[in-house]
Amino acid sequence: MSKRDYYDVLGVSKGASADEIKKGFRKKAKELHPDRNSDNPDAEAQFKEANEAYEVLKDGEKKAAYDRFGHAAFENGMGGGGGQRGGQGFGGGQDFSSAFSDVFDDLFGDFMGGQQQQRGGGRQRAARGSDLRYNLRVSLEDAFAGLQKTIKVPTAVSCTSCDGTGAEGGVEPTTCPTCSGMGKVRAQQGFFTVERACPTCSGLGHVIKNPCKKCAGHGRVERDRSLSVNIPAGVETGTRIRLAGEGEAGMRGGPPGDLYIFVEVAQHDLFERDGSNLYCRVPVSMAKAALGGSIEVPTIDGGRGRVQIPEGSQSGRQMRLRSKGMPALRGGATGDMFIELAVETPVNLTTRQKEILAEFEDLSEDKTNPESRSFFSSVKGFWDGMKG
Repeated sequence: MSKRDYYDVLGVSKGASADEIKKGFRKKAKELHPDRNSDNPDAEAQFKEANEAYEVLKDGEKKAAYDRFGHAAFENGMGGGGGQRGGQGFGGGQDFSSAFSDVFDDLFGDFMGGQQQQRGGGRQRAARGSDLRYNLRVSLEDAFAGLQKTIKVPTAVSCTSCDGTGAEGGVEPTTCPTCSGMGKVRAQQGFFTVERACPTCSGLGHVIKNPCKKCAGHGRVERDRSLSVNIPAGVETGTRIRLAGEGEAGMRGGPPGDLYIFVEVAQHDLFERDGSNLYCRVPVSMAKAALGGSIEVPTIDGGRGRVQIPEGSQSGRQMRLRSKGMPALRGGATGDMFIELAVETPVNLTTRQKEILAEFEDLSEDKTNPESRSFFSSVKGFWDGMKG
């Protein structure tokens, strides 16, 4: 029976790249694996056929020979698909792990939790410490000026008794007898060779015979740490500050994680923030709003500013104080401060005050209250329209 074209076996074109050939083999390996096709008696033969095709096409020299001479290139013991290799042909019961090894990481790359070293490498690195998060609440004044603040962070730090090794007296750990320091063991499952983290040393490649009594062999202990943090001027809620290497200590001498400080700026009694601008709502008397005049307002730096109120100002009118807002976090122009007027209706009037206001009301004309005149003119038109 003549052999099928290797490109057809993998489902790729003759001009396929190395990556396309690899992807084609991955797909076929998953489709045809005998463990997935117990009801298909031809699955094993088809799987071997795909493996044979990939063994040839993944090799540049063999692929070039196959493209020129076809299957005849490997007859008479020339190697490759139908010849002998290590005393066994591809049609026999060979170990397929050699041909399958370069796609092993693609199929099972995440199996080891992201801690595998390069194929054939030594033991895994000591586990890196976890990153930590610290929520820091600051006042608007502190966000304006910036500050240096000392915080206490509960974390795991390197054990001083064993110098982070986890062994009593700081003695170096010994090579794991199960994995010989590789940090991983292999198991044969059908045609696959699967690598797993060594159960004896948890993938570290070494074991501790006499664990440190203070840290129980972990190489780290729980403790509160005091850290000085620089809060730059202009921070906003959600600003994240990273302190490299200030997180949790790694296991058995592993590198530490990072500390992330998330800043929250507290609400202020007087000012409302919008980006780099500040807003301040200032109540003014009815007489002051009508006659005009100047008022004194606070600024975020603790100073005072004067604002001139025009005659006839209404509630909601805004006036700007330039460069009296918040500084930009990464440089740039300082924001502005906006004063919003809130005209206040007088309450708790004396008899005389009521008489004066009544007299003022009698003397008022339409032009004195233009908004009222415009509104009631629209209302009259609305009512007349409804009658019509």
